[in-house]
Amino acid sequence: MRRLSVTLVLAGVLATGLLAGCGEDDDEPASTPAPATSARPEDFPSARGKSTLGDLIKGLRQGPQLSPSVSVMDPGKRNRFGFALFDQAGKQINGAAVAIYTASAQQTDVRGPFPARSESLEVSPAYRSKTSSLDPDTAKSVYVADVPVRRAGRHVMIALARLDGRLVASTAIAFRVNASGGPPRPGDRAVRVETPTRDDVRDISEIDTRVPPGTMHEASLADVLGREPVVLTFATPALCRSRVCGPIVDELEQLKARYGDRAEFIHMEVFEDNELEKGYRPQMKAWRLPSEPWTFMIDRRGVIVEAFEGAASIREMQRAIDRAIAR
Repeated sequence: MRRLSVTLVLAGVLATGLLAGCGEDDDEPASTPAPATSARPEDFPSARGKSTLGDLIKGLRQGPQLSPSVSVMDPGKRNRFGFALFDQAGKQINGAAVAIYTASAQQTDVRGPFPARSESLEVSPAYRSKTSSLDPDTAKSVYVADVPVRRAGRHVMIALARLDGRLVASTAIAFRVNASGGPPRPGDRAVRVETPTRDDVRDISEIDTRVPPGTMHEASLADVLGREPVVLTFATPALCRSRVCGPIVDELEQLKARYGDRAEFIHMEVFEDNELEKGYRPQMKAWRLPSEPWTFMIDRRGVIVEAFEGAASIREMQRAIDRAIAR
């Protein structure tokens, strides 16, 4: 999971003054994905009547670090906001009841709570790669909240979490929401690009950093787009800066086994020649992707049905694939 000192469109961490005075610190794919565990809005204070974020968190202890796994949010809609929480020792906090709150850049216009659910990134043992298994920092779960953002511009976000029976406030982050630009959105046409296949290379490791290599390199996107449903992921299991590429590719390998020929699954590596210093591959640039991983579910007409930035669970992706196939 990405742990950043800059978050969401390169915004910096909010000034520490906000928190002043807040106290001390089976081998077959599973037929049914594991359910998410969700927080309840009634378990968190309402933002109504709170003039500032400082009013909201007054008297609360400062707790974990809020670390987004997304960098793109759209104004005027509810955004899927994936994130992690880390304790002061850098250990990921899983399974807590968490809610997100937003405010203006001036820390006013406080809104929330937007309860989060905890989504598991676990797969069946047969689909767990060595890349993921041997990395102690690989994410095991992700929190997801549906967060509305009314307008473009600068905003502030904070999480409240129930840990050890008490309510604590996370670090706050500043973020910017842009009105246009960025990657293709659901409803847009997918960008037609050639993606390398197993037949294009002498060694599959040239186009897949997963160990062992995956099975999602049989078709080029350019050949199947607009003809059949496609699940396309831009991910680099061995070089991922967010620590979620490995789990995403493992999950998609499990889903590919489940869906068979009902959809084409394509994995596209991120960095030129699999070397960080060479920058993004042309396909990443053509799709205007600012981060990795990104996963797109595309219907048989070539229209994007759903897009996931960062971590997503099998349950979330399965529902999106079903929609792409149904359309």
